[in-house]
Amino acid sequence: MQAEMIQTLFTRPEGGFLCARWGRPVAPVIFGLADDSLDIFRAAIRAGYAHAGHPVTDADPESGANLMIFFARDWDDLARLPDLDRLTGMPDLPARLRADGADQYRLFRFDEAGAIRACLIFLSMDGPLAEAHPAALAERLMMQSALTFATEIAPSADLAALIRAAYDPVLPAAATDASHALRLAARIAA
Repeated sequence: MQAEMIQTLFTRPEGGFLCARWGRPVAPVIFGLADDSLDIFRAAIRAGYAHAGHPVTDADPESGANLMIFFARDWDDLARLPDLDRLTGMPDLPARLRADGADQYRLFRFDEAGAIRACLIFLSMDGPLAEAHPAALAERLMMQSALTFATEIAPSADLAALIRAAYDPVLPAAATDASHALRLAARIAA
């Protein structure tokens, strides 16, 4: 994976670069799934973060859960969630997502060092995601929560190597300078 491609993965539409990883153990919770699917998603999250060398825990001491994944039948279903506006800080999020034709949305919160402190993922299962294989979707969600990707990603060995490189303890937990892509590319190549 070349530095130019890595830079593209973390460059926002407005032009800013942000590559951030988790600064604390990941404490996942998943809402809206049947028990038989829940195990697939839990296993994928644990395996993905183990591969990155980052811990997963049952509870975050500050917030209980810090990786929250919400599966909804449609955006109207999500609108019935109590205190959604307070949780996201975004009034009328389901209406906005419906208007945009989105099938998923990710929201990150950061700590004072710029590292990921929390990640909220919302999925509407009334569109193309309804046809996704649970294991493939679980792997994709894990990867999307591991780093602040600015573009859509599809799981691959290259992305797994990039995530592992980004979790190298020598690197900063967050970088806003695009030259960080060069450091990541060098670690992948090594």
